[in-house]
Amino acid sequence: QVRLVESGGGLVQPGGSLRLSCAASGFTFSSSAMSWYRQAPGKEREFVAATTYTGGSTNYADSVKGRFTISRDNVKNTVYLQMNSLKPEDTAVYYCNTGYGWSVKTFDSWGQGTQVTVSS
Repeated sequence: QVRLVESGGGLVQPGGSLRLSCAASGFTFSSSAMSWYRQAPGKEREFVAATTYTGGSTNYADSVKGRFTISRDNVKNTVYLQMNSLKPEDTAVYYCNTGYGWSVKTFDSWGQGTQVTVSS
């Protein structure tokens, strides 16, 4: 079955950077679009970024456009999220999943996520 393991989160000061990783297994990663989502305390899970199966096309939520970059390595079956110029409002648990920005209601299962906290 689909297995997604997110990592790379942590505590960072405003303006700092983090690189998240999502190791995928249980499906043909190289043929699958992939996305990142996040869920802040008390808020619904929301779309952050997506990449096509080749990495040739990407899409971002307006709130992260110009600061975050999604990429993938189809040899390592891993998708990444480079986060720069982090803001306190980026604090959330970050998750990856399959698909190109699909609705969160699409999915039956998620990985454990990785916590990102932006605070001074």
